[in-house]
Amino acid sequence: MSAMTITVYTKPGCGPCKLTVRKFESAGLNPQIVDITTNSEALDYISDELGYAQAPVVVYEKDGSEDHWSGLQPDKINKVIELEKTH
Repeated sequence: MSAMTITVYTKPGCGPCKLTVRKFESAGLNPQIVDITTNSEALDYISDELGYAQAPVVVYEKDGSEDHWSGLQPDKINKVIELEKTH
């Protein structure tokens, strides 16, 4: 089985954040959830390293490769779910 992690960087009261997490969970995937309002290192990571200013930020890592995006992006979420369902 291949190693896979999904991390969703969120903030309280963020509707797109909740929808993103719910979509992964309803597909049987359990993303790691990181609150950027209480974790300054995570906030620095998504803003300084990845260059995003909008939550949620999703980081999907699998077999040494990484994909990430910002905002509610159902197409990208569905692609990750499909990749995981085939394994």
